[in-house]
Amino acid sequence: MNPSTLTPSHTQRPLLLPSSPFHSRRRRFRVSLPRCSSDAASVPPPPPPPPHRAPKDLQGIQVLVDKLSPPARLATSAVLVAGAVAAGYGLGSRFGASRYAAIGGAVALGAAGGAAAFALNAAAPQVAAVNLHNYVAAFDDPAKLKKEEIEAIATKYGVNKQDEAFKAEICDIYSEFVTSVLPPGGEELKGDEVDRIVSFKNSLGIDDPDAAAMHMEIGRKFFRQRLEVGDRDADVEQRRAFQKLIYVSNLVFGDASSFLLPWKRVFKVTDSQIEVAVRDNAQRLYASKLKSVGRDINAEQLVALRETQRLCHLSDELAENLFREHARKLVEENISVAIGILKSRGRAVPGVSEAVAELDRVLAFNNLLISFKNHPDVDRFARGVGPVSLVGGEYGGDRKIEDLKLLYRAYVTDSLSGGRMEDNKLAALNQLRNIFGLGKREAEAISLEVTSKVYRKRLAQAASEGELEMADSKAAFLQNLCDELHFDPQKAGELHEEIYRQKLQKCVAAGELNDEDVAALLRLRVMLCIPQPIVEAAHSDICGSLFEKIVKEAIASGVDGYDAEIQKSVRKAAHGLRLTREIAMSIASKAVRKIFINYIKRARAAGNRTESAKELKKMIAFNTLVVTKLVEDIKGESTDVSTEEPVKEDVTQSEDEEWDSIQTLKKIRPNKELMEKLGKPGQTEITLKDDLPERDRTDLYKTYLLFCLTGEVTRVPFGAQITTKKDDSEYLLLNQLGGILGLSGKEIVEVHRGLAEQAFRQQAEVILADGQLTKARVEQLGNLQKQVGLPQEYAQKIIKSITTTKMAAAIETAVTQGRLNMKQIRELKEADVDLDSMVSENLRETLFKKTVDDIFSSGTGEFDDEEVYEKIPSDLNINKEKARGVVHELAKSRLSNSLVQAVSLLRQRNRQGVVSSLNDLLACDKAVPSQTVSWEVPEELADLYSIYLKSDPTPENLSRLQYLLGINDSTAAALRERGDRLLDATAEEEKFVF
Repeated sequence: MNPSTLTPSHTQRPLLLPSSPFHSRRRRFRVSLPRCSSDAASVPPPPPPPPHRAPKDLQGIQVLVDKLSPPARLATSAVLVAGAVAAGYGLGSRFGASRYAAIGGAVALGAAGGAAAFALNAAAPQVAAVNLHNYVAAFDDPAKLKKEEIEAIATKYGVNKQDEAFKAEICDIYSEFVTSVLPPGGEELKGDEVDRIVSFKNSLGIDDPDAAAMHMEIGRKFFRQRLEVGDRDADVEQRRAFQKLIYVSNLVFGDASSFLLPWKRVFKVTDSQIEVAVRDNAQRLYASKLKSVGRDINAEQLVALRETQRLCHLSDELAENLFREHARKLVEENISVAIGILKSRGRAVPGVSEAVAELDRVLAFNNLLISFKNHPDVDRFARGVGPVSLVGGEYGGDRKIEDLKLLYRAYVTDSLSGGRMEDNKLAALNQLRNIFGLGKREAEAISLEVTSKVYRKRLAQAASEGELEMADSKAAFLQNLCDELHFDPQKAGELHEEIYRQKLQKCVAAGELNDEDVAALLRLRVMLCIPQPIVEAAHSDICGSLFEKIVKEAIASGVDGYDAEIQKSVRKAAHGLRLTREIAMSIASKAVRKIFINYIKRARAAGNRTESAKELKKMIAFNTLVVTKLVEDIKGESTDVSTEEPVKEDVTQSEDEEWDSIQTLKKIRPNKELMEKLGKPGQTEITLKDDLPERDRTDLYKTYLLFCLTGEVTRVPFGAQITTKKDDSEYLLLNQLGGILGLSGKEIVEVHRGLAEQAFRQQAEVILADGQLTKARVEQLGNLQKQVGLPQEYAQKIIKSITTTKMAAAIETAVTQGRLNMKQIRELKEADVDLDSMVSENLRETLFKKTVDDIFSSGTGEFDDEEVYEKIPSDLNINKEKARGVVHELAKSRLSNSLVQAVSLLRQRNRQGVVSSLNDLLACDKAVPSQTVSWEVPEELADLYSIYLKSDPTPENLSRLQYLLGINDSTAAALRERGDRLLDATAEEEKFVF
């Protein structure tokens, strides 16, 4: 359970202290605090005066004490005690008739007199307290109370200020004063509360511990009132009152508040809650001081604000935020007024000048803050002095960005109202953009829009008055105009282009450009310094769009509708719009190619080759009857002018020979009779070369070529087919198709040759099924070559490819099965057989490994470094370093295996096998020199040496074997003398056993 009076809590209302011990005092400290009201006035009322203190009356002995001075009171006490003693002594003597009775009576009445004297003196502090109460009650303003007057009252009655009754009255007075000074929960601090409380505390002369106790008691009162209220608003009010108490108390006692004011222990609050209370009240107090700061702020006010911040114990960061927020609100007021002026519907003309005046006030205020920021004494000024920004305020989001753009546009318009942009206005616009938080592109777009209108207006005025035309340098005149308006020359050039385009559109409204229009356009171009490429682009777009419309109408007329009237309109548009031949052809090409693409799509979507060929024939007819005439009309040529054949382009001498050899190529080269029969060929300037990939264009050409070869296939009932052969005129259409597809002569030759190669390969693979090339098969292949018309060199390549493939399969099988050795490999290489392409690298490495393994198991003991490391890898075309690694790996593994095999053969008494194994051991050692080998039975090593000694080896091999077997010279000499005695004895023993 952690109750808090600093944060609103509606789920728990803890009672920290029992209420019974404070019933009597609670009536004394209870005051009526006004609650916050939703309909309260915007300006808070002044703080209420301190509660009226009703005077108190003296009762009983207090009246007597009040009239006696301290010496008189002491004398009266002495007389009273002495009289009581005397009276008691007299009465005891009289009635007791003895001395002891007299003494007893004196003691009894003396004690009573002493008690009366004590009561008389004990009433003095209470009388002093009553007089202090009445004295303070007589003041309208307790703050006027002086410390000397308090001390005079205490001196008058001879009491000490630390006396309980007198001290309690001082604490009550202090508590009531503090309660009256603190504003209610719904009101804010005024800033003088701390000084007033400290001054009153010093006037009363109350000690800090006693004063702190009163602050804690006031806190308990607020806490109890919070527990007693029943609504949310009252709870919030009491919580805020408690927060203000904490803030003011901490300032009153300064650093001593940490131990004089135990907020955490008494009220169970945390450090963060106390920090929040101090921070919030400091912010409110500082904000209230900022309200007096206007747009005419001066250095003295900034210094005073800095001092206020220090007294309020407010951090620099929070003070900076508050100052910036206050400055932003001041600016927002001007902006709201300016927007209201611009959007006012009651005005016939929006008051741009009045709105600009408001913005000038904003800029003046911003410049003033910037000057203070650059002031040498800026450290003494309030934190947050600097340029104003609307970020975080009413106009900081995207919701009001259009209003800010409206203001920015109005200011730009006013700045250019004189026909030029002054430097100071340009700087003001930059500041205004920063204040509004507009992006650079947004501000530039607005400035460009307004400046473009002013520039256009100035330009029209200069042109109408002749000033621009009479200028010696048009470029210098336009550049000067841009400088006056701070207008980007590049944007000015774009505006010139727009003006030229508008003029051009107006001139071509009749469908053509006459000489007057051309002259007017030339004059405008010279005045505005428009480059030639821009002029050509404008003519291409505007005149081209009109020409494109006419071209599309001509194309849409179809094969039968392209008549003389359409030809006339095309010729008129091509020459009347003053389009260059290149531009006109580009526009026509774009429209025609779209039609060609539609034919191509239908051809691809057709169900069979015959239907595809029909669509392609339609495209060829469209090209011949419509597109060719269109091109002639654009160029202004006569219809008798013929077009070059596309297949004549870039054909080399070697390709020309292929034209004469391949039969299908011969047919697409028409003779004179066929040309006269079919008429003029189609145009080849508009092609699909750039619209379709080469692969697609060659496929379409191949489709029609196959149609020419096979003819038209017609299905009849019962699943039969009838093939109708075509004459050579189909090949002429094929020639025109190549031109439409944009195929070069080389590409066409490749297509025809590819089909011929395909037909020849299919037949040749059947003839060379086993890969054997006999004389009869050579003659058969020669006849096939002539039949398909394939050149000799391509036929030979196909034949070689087939035989090579068959041979490669056989060689690979032989390598896999181990039937091919290095001798045969070298024979194949001498026969120009490309083993690298027939045998994979892995199989060649396997063959090398097998060859080396055969060397290490041959039993000769020979190892040729050059043969193994150089020649064999070179013949097999494998990596030599990798081959060397394979040799070393095999040699190490075979060396130990050869020793084991030799011992095994020794035990089997196979002398020749032992010698072969030892030779293999020496061969492995030559490949990779080894250390002396180890064996469990040294006698067997000696026997191996003896057997090898008898095989008549070379001295080098014998010496190396001696080293490898670890036999010293003396043992070797003994073995030479003994010879083969051990084996002979063993043989005799075997014979005896048998």
